[in-house]
Amino acid sequence: MRIRRPKYPFEATFAELQADPDSFVSVMFSTLESEFLVLPKGAGFVDYPVFEHAYEALKKATDGFEGMQAEVVLETVLSAPLALVVLRTMLGFTPPEFAYLASQHSDVVVSQGFARSLDRKIRIAPLERIRPTAEGTRRLKQLVITACRLLTKPIQQPNRDKLHRLDKADTRNGIEGVRSLAQLGAPYAMLLYERFLGRPFAGHRDSVSELVGNVLESAIEDTLAKGRISYRKTRRAEKIRGFDQAPDFIIPSEFNPQIVIEAKLTEDDGTARDKVTRVQHLAQLSERNKRKDRRGFEVIACIGGRGFGVRREDMRKLLLATRGKVFTTKILDRLVGCTRLREFATR
Repeated sequence: MRIRRPKYPFEATFAELQADPDSFVSVMFSTLESEFLVLPKGAGFVDYPVFEHAYEALKKATDGFEGMQAEVVLETVLSAPLALVVLRTMLGFTPPEFAYLASQHSDVVVSQGFARSLDRKIRIAPLERIRPTAEGTRRLKQLVITACRLLTKPIQQPNRDKLHRLDKADTRNGIEGVRSLAQLGAPYAMLLYERFLGRPFAGHRDSVSELVGNVLESAIEDTLAKGRISYRKTRRAEKIRGFDQAPDFIIPSEFNPQIVIEAKLTEDDGTARDKVTRVQHLAQLSERNKRKDRRGFEVIACIGGRGFGVRREDMRKLLLATRGKVFTTKILDRLVGCTRLREFATR
């Protein structure tokens, strides 16, 4: 006996959807997939052997962290630039935090923009010697001086209800802790590398979040291209007349919006709620256009990530706002045939 699969919400009438939204929520939950275990590397990703090479260069220049003379460390950073990222990682700071502390007790102003740009430049080409301008050298030297000063002095413990950022196994007692980890056979370079990537890979995940989102948008573009459907893909924060916040795709064009597609991917349920609200707002805008004797537009949501699979109420709102036109990567092949997109397909 053939088992009949459940009906997808985009295959149901709006009346059916309103009558039993929970059953359609369950159907959509079953199609959600998460790719959070696999991340794109993107430009600027540093592989461990490269990171370890910079760590060993710094370790050798400082005689196993016996001495942290700023001039010696600066020369190492100039010849092996990633050593600066190793220093920052030992401290556990972001580039803007590093810049702030470097400027705090100095007449040399190290801007957050300089620190970010330098950090990214180094990660893009970690093996190329850097040749900064005279002003860039002054700022770089101040970063190195700050790192050496913070790493060589034991921390002053704050009040019991506060936690010092340097209260870590390697930096709590100044250079003694660093030296111990480096000399006692502990895989200190690997510890630093994992810290550099962030709470398991969070630092890297944040840096490639746009690439992760682009995976879903690229899949939508491929689907539209296969159907030879005219569309306008908007840029981030772009202003489009008639929309207070531009949707990701407008079909066939911004001058005659008939269909809008929002591509939303999240691994966090809190963020998912915000993205559902965004889709609801587009649906309300469409209804408002209809009341003003203007044609409304069909709202389609293409979603991904485990964040959308947490709150049933959020999915219910999403289904009702789009009248069932919600798709995941697993069922994206139904996008054209089950929406008004079929009216614009030429293949």
